[in-house]
Amino acid sequence: MTLVAVSKTKPAEAILDLVAQGQRVFGENRVQEAQAKWPAIRAAHPDISLHLIGQLQSNKAEDAIALFDCIHSLDRPSLVAALAKAQDKLGKRVPCFVQVNIGAEEQKGGCAVADLPALLADAREKGIDVVGLMCVPPAGIEAAPFFALLDKLADDNGLSGLSMGMSDDLETAVQLGATHVRVGSALFGER
Repeated sequence: MTLVAVSKTKPAEAILDLVAQGQRVFGENRVQEAQAKWPAIRAAHPDISLHLIGQLQSNKAEDAIALFDCIHSLDRPSLVAALAKAQDKLGKRVPCFVQVNIGAEEQKGGCAVADLPALLADAREKGIDVVGLMCVPPAGIEAAPFFALLDKLADDNGLSGLSMGMSDDLETAVQLGATHVRVGSALFGER
């Protein structure tokens, strides 16, 4: 299981404290914020892996491919096309998780469960290395059924990666097969 330390909004000093303790996988929500702080940190610590865990606009696909080692928020055909084009242009392949809107919430990103097979087929056809599925379950209710559904969807589609679980529900996510948990406040303190 990979612990992705969510460093969004955190200054370099706080990140370097975790690096000194051995943490090597970090997650950012926004391309611009990551561009501002990570090149210097990674120059000093080239073994760090940087994951994009927030929504990605298609017009930022090339910047994301250049900077990140993994993308957890592939969620629509236009982004598949933009990432494929950026990967070809830069000659770099970045593994991706497809974000599933597991609770069918209008305000959240992610592809609808019904659209998942078509999106996976499109991504695979365009040479995207889809390594798993990601979800953010609805807030305020038990996460376990949503994590179990994501695990089933991954199995049904031949995927082994499960990016699920955050500070409040990481134990449940791990019990239900998470391969990546995205933890911020439990590591850095509340925002």
